[in-house]
Amino acid sequence: MVRTFVALLFLSIVSTSADAPDPESWSRFRGPNGSGVSISTRLPAELGPDTNVIWKTALPFGHSSPALTRDRIFLTATRSDRLVTICLDRQTGKILWEREAPRARVEKLDSRNGPAGPTPATDGTNVYVFFADFGLLSYDMDGRERWRVPLGPFNNLYGMGASPVLVGDTVVLACDQNTDSFIIAVAQRDGRVRWKTPRPEAHSGHSTPILYTPAGAPTQIVVPGSFLLTAYAAATGEKIWWVRGLSFELKSTPVVSGDTLYINGFGTPQNQPGAHPAIEAFEAIARQYADASGKVMLAKLPNPNARSWIDLDANGEITSGEWDYYRAAMASENGMLAIRLGGRGDVTDTNVRWKYHKSVPQLPSPLLYQKVLYMVNDGGIVTALNPETGGEMGQGRLKGAIDHYYASPVAADGKIFMLSETGKVVVLPPGGSLEPMVVNDLGDDIYATPAISDGKIYIRTRGWLYCFGLAR
Repeated sequence: MVRTFVALLFLSIVSTSADAPDPESWSRFRGPNGSGVSISTRLPAELGPDTNVIWKTALPFGHSSPALTRDRIFLTATRSDRLVTICLDRQTGKILWEREAPRARVEKLDSRNGPAGPTPATDGTNVYVFFADFGLLSYDMDGRERWRVPLGPFNNLYGMGASPVLVGDTVVLACDQNTDSFIIAVAQRDGRVRWKTPRPEAHSGHSTPILYTPAGAPTQIVVPGSFLLTAYAAATGEKIWWVRGLSFELKSTPVVSGDTLYINGFGTPQNQPGAHPAIEAFEAIARQYADASGKVMLAKLPNPNARSWIDLDANGEITSGEWDYYRAAMASENGMLAIRLGGRGDVTDTNVRWKYHKSVPQLPSPLLYQKVLYMVNDGGIVTALNPETGGEMGQGRLKGAIDHYYASPVAADGKIFMLSETGKVVVLPPGGSLEPMVVNDLGDDIYATPAISDGKIYIRTRGWLYCFGLAR
């Protein structure tokens, strides 16, 4: 009875999905509605290559995080030059099957990304995976391919990073790139496209959507992107409402509590309030640098290598539209925003509750746990905020784990897990304290976000998948 009440309370606080997820499941990137929070109990705080290990399995390299069913685990990886989906037995860690996806191309990637970055999504009966070098695929629990949907090629500056999510009977994927960004929904049953909506303002994004269901109204899909947080109708892809003021480049996934969403974005140090450079209008640039035909070529601009990212179509010419994007990008602000959900049209003036601008992460997503909002930036600075006011409750580096951080924090059982690039696993207590309970060392690089379920935490390192838990 107590367990049932806790599960229901968790759903009312954390999950805003119409299809309320099992709070013990971890079936998509960052678990229930991307929250990074589980109601699981009896989690170990001490973790190591030989400490509280139920099992560990060697895996080929990939950045994707574990997606769980009651008895299976799904991941993607690259084995040599092959793109593979891997299914493991959740009880033993044994690899049950591995399937290779077509590789139609090899897209350019940032060194921090990889060709197997997006996390699978599963409904417990089938699994859905996305590889930027091919598109979407679905398999059943025995590894039989159900359908495939080629997508791309893509032209994201860093490579694609958003993961698919399940919405009703569809699979939804946000495909933000330099040009021709879109969000698409395909049927879970057969992969047929239900709708596809352009996102013309979005460039070089990596954020995975979350779901929001207004009282008595249909589910909406909420997606951060360049400059805007946007909500779409899950059934049709119609753009319903949006909020301005985001960074020009979004990589993190939002979290929700009640009627408020929290999202962080970081572009460059020059996007800090008060540090914005003055960027001339395109007309002035054209007068100085246009060639005899009137074209402004990237190579003729000052510092062309530093500005190569503004040549969105990579043709060597800078158009007025690309320059306007550059000006807007450099005028945008780094920040953590608290945004009230819902409305119609542009709701910026009414729905932005507060902003915070110091040490904001570029990659890791925020974590809201026991009335404290946490974020850890790429350089390892942790900030604890009051989610109601944005007031700072604490900020600093983690003792014993000063490092880079790319995985997103997760929490359960009164423990907050933050994982560094070189394999440190810091466990913080709740309440906003930044004094670690314990600092573990797995001795292997970590880029993937862990999964938590049923008293176990699953951590993927460069070479292993660990299942940690306490002895029963």
